[in-house]
Amino acid sequence: MKFDLNETIVAPATLPGTGAITVIRMSGPDSFAVADRVVKLASGTIGTSAANSIRFGTACYPGGEPLDEVLVSVFRSPHSYTGEDSVEISCHASKFIAEELVLQLCNAGARTAEPGEFTRRAYVNGKMDLAQAEAVADIIASTGSASLRVAMNQLKGGYSKELSTVREQLLEMTSLLELELDFSEEDVEFADRSRLLELLDSSLAHIYSLTDTFRYGNALRNGVPVAIVGAANSGKSTLLNSLVGEQRAIVSDIAGTTRDTVEEMLNIDGHLFRIIDTAGLRETSDSIEKIGIERAYSKLSEASVVLAMVDVTSSGPEIEDSISDILKRVDFSCQKLLILANKVDLEGSNKNVSIINNVVTLANNEIVTLNISAKAGIGLKGLKEALVATQNDSPVNSGQTIVTNLRHYEALRNASSALESVRTSLLSGLTPDLIAEDLRQALHHLSAILGEVTPDEVLGNIFSRFCIGK
Repeated sequence: MKFDLNETIVAPATLPGTGAITVIRMSGPDSFAVADRVVKLASGTIGTSAANSIRFGTACYPGGEPLDEVLVSVFRSPHSYTGEDSVEISCHASKFIAEELVLQLCNAGARTAEPGEFTRRAYVNGKMDLAQAEAVADIIASTGSASLRVAMNQLKGGYSKELSTVREQLLEMTSLLELELDFSEEDVEFADRSRLLELLDSSLAHIYSLTDTFRYGNALRNGVPVAIVGAANSGKSTLLNSLVGEQRAIVSDIAGTTRDTVEEMLNIDGHLFRIIDTAGLRETSDSIEKIGIERAYSKLSEASVVLAMVDVTSSGPEIEDSISDILKRVDFSCQKLLILANKVDLEGSNKNVSIINNVVTLANNEIVTLNISAKAGIGLKGLKEALVATQNDSPVNSGQTIVTNLRHYEALRNASSALESVRTSLLSGLTPDLIAEDLRQALHHLSAILGEVTPDEVLGNIFSRFCIGK
């Protein structure tokens, strides 16, 4: 990414050709001068306009021919998104007008912004830390109310405040130990070891609580993984198609039709679910189908929610075996299980529904059982409500800070590893210089999250994922 704060950058902040208005954003030291070369006001200039004001004018070609009537919003440093002098020009949403206006502004002295360059300038100019800057991209990419709430909390600095609390504790420990190094010849101990252990355990507990949220945070970004599992021909593919409202998976009466996983996204009341149809679980000699069954078990173990499809037209022993096979593979400490008694619209299903309920009652009273017909659409509303209910105890509802970014998660893991070494060194009575080195490593990893020690190439990689106008 080309990055020079002395240059003035410009790009559309909204998508041209949609809606009524397109906003062209410009930021940098020459923003006002460049705008005045292109936009003519009825009186005065943009450069002499008051901060936080909106002026009406006409965007013109170099010869004076009008291009469009526009509104120019004026923002003076440091009170702008980037912290620089900035203007936002609202023009009609014609793609041609927007492209011509950007071209004229570039001819007048600006250059086209790189992806994420406006937000990177906001970070460099101290308007936000790196975690907050990354939250901007998360807000734009949010697909539901839960992911939006987490991103907004991060943008407002909630995540950064938590990390700052941990860093302050570590800085206190580091300063005390390094003070001892300055007086090493006098054999003076400034840092009480029991106090250091207290600070260390508090910091580790805080970091562990953050890393533990990553499984849920990752689900927020990519959709809560919901695996549909069960015996062949139990109606798994039909359920997927009914939930998403289209023929996404092939359905037939031939057992083993589904041989690989099929995934679709489903938004229910602001919650994003990643519904995964899997191969039917059964004994088979078909080598390809065996691979599909292995993948089905793998998706079952990775899912946050498991939908166990049970065909109520099967025999009692078949039903019991099918449920037992799934029950022994579900980790109830981190997974939710919904057993779906499917095909209840067919004659003679009531007896086997009671068998399912008896098996579930004996196994685990936390399991939810629902009677449905994937083909007829019976019970699907209740199923969607049950899926949403599985997220009621999620960390986002308690206001807890959620880690959604893999870069942050890895930095926290590295920080906790360094602090575990500090703890071992303290208990072993090692010298302050060795302990301080591990503490500095932990501080380095935490500071990387906030962008205090992040190399330029890492910054370039982060901001290159943003859209152009952000």
